[in-house]
Amino acid sequence: MAKLTTKDALFQPIFDNNPIALQILGICSALAITTNLNATLTMCLAVTFVLTLSNFFVSAIRTHIPANIRIIVQMTIITSLVIVVDQVLRAYAYALSRELSVFVGLIITNCIILGRAEGFAMQNPPWLSAVDGLGNALGYSVVLLFVGFSRELLGSGSLFGVRLLTPVAEGGWFQPNGLMLLPPSAFFLIGGFIWLLRAWKPQQVEKEQFSIAPNTRASDTI
Repeated sequence: MAKLTTKDALFQPIFDNNPIALQILGICSALAITTNLNATLTMCLAVTFVLTLSNFFVSAIRTHIPANIRIIVQMTIITSLVIVVDQVLRAYAYALSRELSVFVGLIITNCIILGRAEGFAMQNPPWLSAVDGLGNALGYSVVLLFVGFSRELLGSGSLFGVRLLTPVAEGGWFQPNGLMLLPPSAFFLIGGFIWLLRAWKPQQVEKEQFSIAPNTRASDTI
């Protein structure tokens, strides 16, 4: 097996092995906090901070962690970093902190973060683990920013709270799409992103796990 390079660890998770589009992880935050780009970008930066540093710290002490308590240690590191993020937001961006509400705390349960700590950081050196965390955070952020951009622009006609499209009610041509402000719209947008990504990279399409033999009747498959 070829050794993973720093470049591969950084760039592969963005499109080739995206944690949301290919692994279908971490989609819960895409539903609730992507109605505007301010909250979306803040969540992306928070996850990037936690994922990069948690990978680094877990890797740095991996040889000193007893196997039977490794998950507890990983969760402790992740929780400590999330508390730091939460307190910084409360101190310097209180409005955003209130808007994100409990979803900052729920970063602790993000499958991507614990998955990279257990699956990568425990087997690789600190620097490469930190780069892997950054790469996966960038892959996560690409999808979230795409969803946030689409939902705010089509749902409100604005970006980062600045109105770009004048609604019909005020003499413009734009009709806000209220569906985009509802959580289910994020599923449709993520599905569209996955479709575009797999149209661009068809090798990511899953192969059929089984096939029906030629000349087989439908009744024979029951």
